[in-house]
This record gives sequence, structure tokens and C-alpha cells, in this order.
Amino acid sequence: MSEGSIVAIGGGGFLMDDTSGRQERYLLSLLRNAPARPRVLYLGTAGGDGERGQLRFMTLFTKLGCEPATLPFFPYDMRRDYRQAVRDADLVYVGGGNTPAMIAVWREFGFDAVLREAWNDGTVLAGISAGANCWFEHYITDSVPGGGVRPGLGFLPGTFCPHLDSEAWRQPMLAEVPGLPAHGAPDGVMLHFADGAFAEAVTSIDERQAVRRTDAAAPAALPTRLLPAS
Repeated sequence: MSEGSIVAIGGGGFLMDDTSGRQERYLLSLLRNAPARPRVLYLGTAGGDGERGQLRFMTLFTKLGCEPATLPFFPYDMRRDYRQAVRDADLVYVGGGNTPAMIAVWREFGFDAVLREAWNDGTVLAGISAGANCWFEHYITDSVPGGGVRPGLGFLPGTFCPHLDSEAWRQPMLAEVPGLPAHGAPDGVMLHFADGAFAEAVTSIDERQAVRRTDAAAPAALPTRLLPAS
């Protein structure tokens, strides 16, 4: 078994008004044996399948020469084969929103198992904010009163925190979480995991860096490569 890549995005990209395609081209570069027109699937569950996110997704990935498709749960389409939709995708992109609610919906429909099956077979999984949180054993969220740490799907070990620079309350929480390693990503920063292990950190915004904590010490900056403009 050889798992595909998982990319956890701290913020930025097409859902946060960056239409440059820098983040999205990086995701496409990770595809194994990609066809001429990669098939990219968008999951907007965490945001209630809002049409704005779906439209932004369709617009940008069409521009990048892909075959984009969406897979909404609201409303759930009883006639559609959700498992096959994921199996047909080269890249699955998960949008932001309410992580606990999204995971609850996926588990109710057995969809978490579908995603793990696709990942085990080499599909690239990626997402921003809630779509980054979900892959880890634990994540830091503001989707519950007062914020907190909640259990994720457990595809990757440790804890993840998005929006590390834009929401100051997250930084001290990352320094205290028990689930190690603990990763943090500012807006614009992406963490790539290959075959379940950390591979590299990249950024679409100059001088932004990912951080990682592996013991009782404070989180330390990770070398973070600047993505090319085009």
C-alpha cells in the first residue's frame, strides 16, 4: 500500500480571493500519472456546500485545464454514487468552515472510509482550514464555543492548526496541545505529507513559514519554500 499525498493549507488560495493559482498548481504537481485534464473534486461540506465556494472552485480549476466537479451533501443526492465520485478523482479538495460538523456528516454517511480508501490508493487529498484540520488525529478549531482541540480523522499523526498568523489566540494553544507532532500553518502556507510523513512546507506569500512542535519546547519554524509565481 502506498498512500497518496495530503496537503494541509493554513489559508489562502481561491477561497480567500487569491486567483493566481500558485497553491493550486502546486497541488496538481503532486499527482501521480495525471491525465492531460486532471479530475478534481471539491467538497464544500464544512461550509454547507455554499454556491460561492463551488463557483470559485469551478472557475479556477477550469482555467488550470482540469475537469472540476463538486460533491455536495446539502442536499444529499441519493441517485449519485459518492464513493465512485471520489474514486474517479485525481485530486480531492476540501473547503473551509465548521470542522466538527463536517466530520460528523462524513462519518454518518461512511464517507470518511471512502476518503481513506482513495488516499490508500494514491489519490491526493488537500484542503484549507477545516479541509486541512480534518486529516490529523487532532486539530485546533474555532467552530466550537471558546475554541478548542477536537479529534480528526486520524489519517496523519499529531495536531494541526490553520490561520496561525491571522488569529492570535491559536499560537499559545499550539504550544500546549498534547498531540505531537503539532503543526501550524499561517495563511498562504501549505504542509505536504507524502505516504503519511511530513515532506515539505511551501508558501505562496513571501516570508511566511510553517511551524512544528515535536516535544515540550515551543514550536519552531520549518524551512518553507516560496512557490513560483507562475
